[in-house]
Amino acid sequence: MTEAGLNLRFSVTLDQRRSLGTWSKCEGLAVEYEIFEYQEGGLNEYVHRLPGRCKYPNVRLTRPLDSQSGDLAGWVASGLDAVQRDNATITLLDPNGDTVCSWTLAQACPVKWTGPTLDAAGNQIATEVLELAHNGFLRGGGAS
Repeated sequence: MTEAGLNLRFSVTLDQRRSLGTWSKCEGLAVEYEIFEYQEGGLNEYVHRLPGRCKYPNVRLTRPLDSQSGDLAGWVASGLDAVQRDNATITLLDPNGDTVCSWTLAQACPVKWTGPTLDAAGNQIATEVLELAHNGFLRGGGAS
């Protein structure tokens, strides 16, 4: 029996049906609200804490290099001409390739790509990291 959460991977697809392949690590699926404190006169038991703007951190995807890595670096570099924003769907896959959950990032765009550190004397796996900025989760397309 496989424990939940082991041997999982993530596939990433953009609006235009462009697949960014599968990834082994995903960080930054989060939302945080700024909190405003309001001290109401005559009320000394507590301070009102009201939610304000929400912030979304960049999402970082990591994987070992594969046959799509060169195309990915070229795609990110093409953003120098014009920023292309697409909805990006991150799908969590189980070891059998079945969907466990998915999140759709609104108006995502690549903001950073980091290639591997190459060392012929080392024994580490060559990895790449893609960082996406986005404007939140689409309703109905958040965790499903």
